Amino acid sequence: MLHNPQNMDKHASRIPLVAAYSGTHFLVDFAGAFLMFRFIAGSPDAYLCVLLYNFCAFAMQMPLGIIADRLNRNYIFAMAGCLLVVASFGFIAFPVIAVVIIGIGNAMFHLGGGIDVLNISDRKLGALGVFVSPGALGVYLGTIFGKGNDLHAAFFPVALIAAAALIFVIYKGQRGGYPKNPVFSLGGVRAGGAAIAIICFFIVVCLRSYAGLNLDFTWKGEGYWGIALICAVVLGKTFGGFAADRFGIKQTAVFSLGLAALLFLFPLVAPAGTAALFLFNMTMPITLFAMARLFPCAKGFAFGILTFGLFLGFLPGYLGVSPPAGAGWLFTLLAAISLALLFTGLRRAKL
Repeated sequence: MLHNPQNMDKHASRIPLVAAYSGTHFLVDFAGAFLMFRFIAGSPDAYLCVLLYNFCAFAMQMPLGIIADRLNRNYIFAMAGCLLVVASFGFIAFPVIAVVIIGIGNAMFHLGGGIDVLNISDRKLGALGVFVSPGALGVYLGTIFGKGNDLHAAFFPVALIAAAALIFVIYKGQRGGYPKNPVFSLGGVRAGGAAIAIICFFIVVCLRSYAGLNLDFTWKGEGYWGIALICAVVLGKTFGGFAADRFGIKQTAVFSLGLAALLFLFPLVAPAGTAALFLFNMTMPITLFAMARLFPCAKGFAFGILTFGLFLGFLPGYLGVSPPAGAGWLFTLLAAISLALLFTGLRRAKL
């Protein structure tokens, strides 16, 4: 097969921006978890702050996504998000204000970076998988360092200002620039098939959020299995994007969720549980890519619909509604339902 050198050069020229956004994604989520556990967890307002942070970081992405779509300055939106995260560390004496600022900053960064990656992906999912995957590692390390005393809070303002500057330099240094947002439109919701697909993708994300936040393997504290689980989440999202490019979106969805449903039946077996989590997370770039295809002129809004699903998936655990102990069958059921919904949505969306 012959390859077009111009296309290869075009894709290669976009690697630095994807890498910068992905690394900054790690830092933003690292900073959020660190601030919550180092400065907020012991405050009288901690319970409220957890809700506010998640609401601002995830539910607010829908209205903020419309603003980002209309402004058409994605890198500036992402940089502004980084600077808000930096500013939040100046309000740690006022926990409620701090979590609102860092939550909105988190949302703005994810939208700006996410829209840019979607715009430059050129119908491919690999870059999207790379972009979404580092967040889980950031949350994991932020939790660990936030509970300890081995990292000074000053690290985050310095690192995030440097990351924002790097994004600016890379964006401005690209000859010919990067693809822009099309004129804003919500036309994707008009077709009946598209509406069904949107509902399917939304529910899949709600279920994945609930499962990810409520899975509690009894062996995760043994040896290195806790680290293996985090790696499974991160690498699953990354591999899911490249697998979809290589083998097809529907094929990857059926394989990953079908096998995950089977492996969740063995929650006491560490390798099986780790593999199930890896497979379950492979669909994250698929749902995001598919939703963005339904809203080609409103990618930020599409992003926001799905992150609102993440917020809804967070609520049961926050309210104390947790699955019964040893309910591996429940996660098998969630994976099977997710497979049926995702496959239906992909068919309706003609992907």
